[in-house]
Amino acid sequence: MSRSWPVADFDQVRRLRVLAAGISGARVAERFVPAPFEQVWEIVADLEHGLGTFEPDLRQVTVRRVGDRTEARARGSLGLRARFDVDLEPGWCWMQSRFLMIGVAAVPVPGGTLVAATGGIRIPGRAALLPVAVLPANRRALRRLAARATAAR
Repeated sequence: MSRSWPVADFDQVRRLRVLAAGISGARVAERFVPAPFEQVWEIVADLEHGLGTFEPDLRQVTVRRVGDRTEARARGSLGLRARFDVDLEPGWCWMQSRFLMIGVAAVPVPGGTLVAATGGIRIPGRAALLPVAVLPANRRALRRLAARATAAR
């Protein structure tokens, strides 16, 4: 008798929802953007020139490869700095530093792109975010991303 394990295939947005569900305090904001996936994702994936245009607290991002890893160094609007480990692939961006986390996912849908975001201030050593203003900040970031993507059309 052969056993078969259940298989669950997730698109990138569902993947973000599942990951965020396991992080205390994480909230996921979602938004439909009436622009092609490639156009939206080009902005997100350009960490050095695009990310800061929609993430309200980022002002400067520098990316470098360290062996097989990607690392980003960011400066916030208040001058604070962070070093992020980055997982970036089509439709998926997960950035995590000691104190901050940023997650963005996107999938093509009829008429445009569904984008989701989570992130905020991490509690080091725990799978937890401080829930203060996480959802409103992510909604604001997605509004800015949508405006930028539709303006580029």
